[in-house]
Amino acid sequence: PTSNKRHLFVFRTQANRVIMNVAAQLARAGTKRFATANHGLRSLSSYSTGAFGGTTKVDAKAGQSEVVLVGCGAPNRGMGWYHGIQMLEGRCPSASLDYIVEPWFLGGGAEGPGGPEFAEFQKEATEKYGTTFATSLGDLPAPEQPRMALISGRTADNPHLLTESINAGCKVILLEKPGAPTVAELEQMQAEAEAAGVPVLMGYNKNVCKYVAKTREYAATVPDSHVTFVSNNAYENTAESLGECFERNAEGMLKNMAIHELALLVSFYNVSVDNIESVTADKEFSSMQTLAGPSGKEWTDFDKIKFTIKTKCGNVVSVSADRCGGTDSYASVDDKDGKEVFRYYMPDDEDRAAVEALTEKYPTAMPYFFTQDLDYVAVKERVAKFCADGTPAEGIATLQIAVDTLKVAEYLTPTLQEQLK
Repeated sequence: PTSNKRHLFVFRTQANRVIMNVAAQLARAGTKRFATANHGLRSLSSYSTGAFGGTTKVDAKAGQSEVVLVGCGAPNRGMGWYHGIQMLEGRCPSASLDYIVEPWFLGGGAEGPGGPEFAEFQKEATEKYGTTFATSLGDLPAPEQPRMALISGRTADNPHLLTESINAGCKVILLEKPGAPTVAELEQMQAEAEAAGVPVLMGYNKNVCKYVAKTREYAATVPDSHVTFVSNNAYENTAESLGECFERNAEGMLKNMAIHELALLVSFYNVSVDNIESVTADKEFSSMQTLAGPSGKEWTDFDKIKFTIKTKCGNVVSVSADRCGGTDSYASVDDKDGKEVFRYYMPDDEDRAAVEALTEKYPTAMPYFFTQDLDYVAVKERVAKFCADGTPAEGIATLQIAVDTLKVAEYLTPTLQEQLK
């Protein structure tokens, strides 16, 4: 039966490739027949595309997880793409990237921005690594090794992608932040996964970061210490650049860029909606703008935000996030008099050489990929090994932490917006 499924998978692959090529030629020619061809393409949109040499090659061996990357995104920009690069290069020994599911660039986005670059990446991954590309989880053959889904698509798509991953035989799911657009949706996903007996772990890589561990260790030695987590991105400080950022990350900064820091607060500082006594924005530092995205639609979000949370049990911790703050992130410790006594950067001096090498190798990629490179590897490897042989994924955030973190984000966003008016 598995063999028959593979033959059907290959047949559909070959048929879809022919249809896509015809549709692309007609589109370039500008003929009226494109509408008919495109209708045919849509009717086969759930079929897979791009298998190398007309065969389905599955490389996962005993002791490895058969990984399905769901939502690759554009090369050099999509987090999914960088996850894929790390696995294809063999940096996660327990993970074999056998399938990439990418509906947009294998469908309606093939001819648009990022489409040609994705086609190039697809060709190289197929020919060099034997990776199979598909537009739907539903058409993958049955797993031959323990199957793990890494869901790295649009946040709005995650609820149905989780359902499809479970139906496709995934034993474990690694879900990128924040997991879902709303708490209600994430809790529904949690209930669905628990009912199916499928563990879902989160890609909150800063939970395993060196700079976080070093800072927490040092803070524990300072009486009445105050920790601040600082997160920076390197977007250009222009309306065009930030407008594109706001639209692409429409869930907002606190559910996107700064969600990692909120996960740290939930994981290590006992922060929850029920336990927050006060939250205070640093108005001098913080900024909120309304900007038009590429579509012309306007979006309101923080381009930078700094705030301090005090919990009912006495914990005090601060977060600072700046879309245009540069490539380095860090954490600092102040003593009881407010004097900074410790600061640890990500990357540190030990890791900076590796970051420079990656920047040279992928000069047009998002800089934050490289500063967090080793942490991305650590998260994927621990989850893949857990899927393959049951070894506990130490330090990896659970779906419950994600639910609690998203609750905090939904509470903080209107609270901080009101303070900045």
